[in-house]
Amino acid sequence: MKQRYSFSFFPILFSCLVLLAASLRLWSQQLPTLTPPRPGFSFPAKQTLTYAVDWRVFPAGTAVIHFESDGNTEHLTADAGTVSAIDMIFHVSDKFQSNFDREKGCTSEFNKQTLEGRRQVNSTLKLDYAQGKSILDEKNITTGQTKHLEAGISGCLTDLLTGVFYASSQPMEVGKNFEIPVVDPLKTVIVTMKVEGREELKVPAGTFKTLRVEPTAEAGVVKNRGQIWIWYSDDERHLPVQMRARLFWGTITFRLISAENK
Repeated sequence: MKQRYSFSFFPILFSCLVLLAASLRLWSQQLPTLTPPRPGFSFPAKQTLTYAVDWRVFPAGTAVIHFESDGNTEHLTADAGTVSAIDMIFHVSDKFQSNFDREKGCTSEFNKQTLEGRRQVNSTLKLDYAQGKSILDEKNITTGQTKHLEAGISGCLTDLLTGVFYASSQPMEVGKNFEIPVVDPLKTVIVTMKVEGREELKVPAGTFKTLRVEPTAEAGVVKNRGQIWIWYSDDERHLPVQMRARLFWGTITFRLISAENK
């Protein structure tokens, strides 16, 4: 059972922010709205990022993230799956999709299709800014159980998948923090992005000068049980080159293999 718990988080960790946001469902405060992208920044018209994923010292899987613009909307998709020996222990094959505003960053819809061992769940989270609410519809394909949840929202928000890439649109300066309001099916939560320092980092895609950023939260089950870091390229792109989650059941690391404009 312990092993199942560990790998059930694997496909979601490619966004890194999910553990922080999911841990804060009972925490409420006055939340800021999402800050628009910095002047001159534009989300990719078309781009595919491929990551190798390691669990502790073992190759664990791959994650492929694809961006494609459609007018004022950006479509972001991600596929994550286990490989080799890890796949034999616990098979994972998950898909995520997010639609968000290219100019403001506001998420309009976030979909998940998760297959983890024998568990298969599909969910759709829609953000209705006109009505001021988020709407979650979820179905457990294995058991047939369904769930419908609604919660109030205010202002522009990002989702669990888009958040790590939305952060690329913000100014990053060592020693300074910025906040991201992330929508969760039950609550909206704040994740603080701490820009800790600069590092030169070697990954399969090459050697990069990077800015190391630590997402943090002030409460929840993740506090005092682990840390998450994201290394963004120290240039105008702020490309996520590496992501790492060090948790009580082990360390998961995502390393960029390739970044292609296709």
